[in-house]
Amino acid sequence: MFFYDKYVAIIGDIVDSKKIKDRKAMQQKFKNLLTDINMKYSEDIASKFTIILGDEFQGLLKNRSHIMKIICEIEMAMAPVELRFGIGIGGISTDINFDHSSEIDGPAYHRARKMIKEIESKKFQYTERNSNIMVCSGESNIEIDELLNSTLSVCTALKSKWTDRQKEIIYAYLSNDENQYKTAHALNIGQPSVNKALNNARFYSYKSAIDTVNSFLSKERGELNG
Repeated sequence: MFFYDKYVAIIGDIVDSKKIKDRKAMQQKFKNLLTDINMKYSEDIASKFTIILGDEFQGLLKNRSHIMKIICEIEMAMAPVELRFGIGIGGISTDINFDHSSEIDGPAYHRARKMIKEIESKKFQYTERNSNIMVCSGESNIEIDELLNSTLSVCTALKSKWTDRQKEIIYAYLSNDENQYKTAHALNIGQPSVNKALNNARFYSYKSAIDTVNSFLSKERGELNG
């Protein structure tokens, strides 16, 4: 049954990283960001987020409450650099090393890796839906995974229309307690400008979909079974 296993593995990579002009600066920014994420969500993390292969990174969560929030924060902070994320739900078959996630293995990581490969393959299939985040929880949960991945695909479509300025305002909004007035103050603009940008980006539709995915991922097995 879905969500029987405890852990959530997240594997991500930077899209077309070799084409980024100042790659060294980007990598340092990314390292600093993951350090901040590891500190902010330390109670959720079983093995901290680390860069493992060039521009690929991974981490392991023991608490599902903030899965999508963590991913969104990483994604927004790195804009306009694009990232892919594979989410794998399942067991772990090795000891868990908090500092070195690359030493951990098990179905959760295998499923996350499978999603990264699927995202990569879909970009060459023009009739397939496009998504930069996919989730896999095992063979017995195909229909549930399909529903979640369809929702995430719609979220990707919404994000693809955002301008760089809209991304900047959205990230500031998320970083300021989702408060328009705090966001306006942080960016030195008026609150109506913040509101206009969020509405033009269809941000609240996107946020509702992401929150629904996260709520479903956060449910314990007992909750789902009534």
